[in-house]
Order: sequence, then structure tokens, then C-alpha cells
Amino acid sequence: MNKIIEADFFPRESNLEFSGSIGRSMVEEKRRILIVDNDRESTHVVKILLERTGRYFVLEENDATKAHQSARHFRPDLILLDIVMPDTDGGEVAAQIQADPDLQRTPIIFLTALVTKAEAKTGLRIQGHPFLAKPINIPELIKGIEENLPTHATF
Repeated sequence: MNKIIEADFFPRESNLEFSGSIGRSMVEEKRRILIVDNDRESTHVVKILLERTGRYFVLEENDATKAHQSARHFRPDLILLDIVMPDTDGGEVAAQIQADPDLQRTPIIFLTALVTKAEAKTGLRIQGHPFLAKPINIPELIKGIEENLPTHATF
């Protein structure tokens, strides 16, 4: 089982309050992130850590064969996608998403243990998509998300 998280330097923002009309608008502005990885523990921890920032609403999908359908229903602003998964690999999922007219503009960031952190920092791309090396460093993940999110959310 690959662990994908390094949360050592994650900033804590636990004083967020969502009340009144300001609170509702803040929730509505959260960016939607779909994370697809067969490692349930890792996706859950990433979900918690990303949502703790107050900037993201995260859906976990642990079955790659259901990832495309989850994306169609959830309409994410960005997809975090593991490459090596049983049954259907991340490359196949990315191809399904790119072939879907409603999702083809959704940015994808691959998560992979197949490269080193140094290789990930070279700017190379996998199938035209950026990637991050596992184990994932949460501040680097947030930086990657922000660099690849479209300017305006598509709700």
C-alpha cells in the first residue's frame, strides 16, 4: 500500500466560522476537487487536510472504474488522479475524462509513486498533465492545485 501523504507542515486553520450570508457565500466559492485513488486511507486524509483550509470541497473515489461517472455527477474544478490502480489505471481514467465534452477542460494532476520528487519538479508532464510524486507533501499539493485550477469555478 502506497502512502501518499506528508502532512508535517500543514497549516491549521481551525477558526473558520460559516454563519450568515457571508458564511454561505464562502461555502459556495469552495473549489471542487475529486481525488481518485484506490488507497482509502490516503484519500480520506487528503480530503480532510484540503477541506481544513476552507478553500476546497473534496469528493473521494476509491474505485477507478467509477471515476468517470463520479466526475460527471460531481463536476470537479480539478481532479487528483493516481496512476497505478487495479482494474483501470489513471491513464485510462484521464482518457475517459478528456473524451467527455462536459469534462474535457477539467484539469488533472496525476499522483504517482513511479517518479521521484526530483523528477516531478522538472516540469515534465504525463499525457500532457502535471504530476506530483508520492508521498504527497500537502503544501506542494495545494500549490499544484492552485497553479492548475481554472480562473473561475464551474458550478
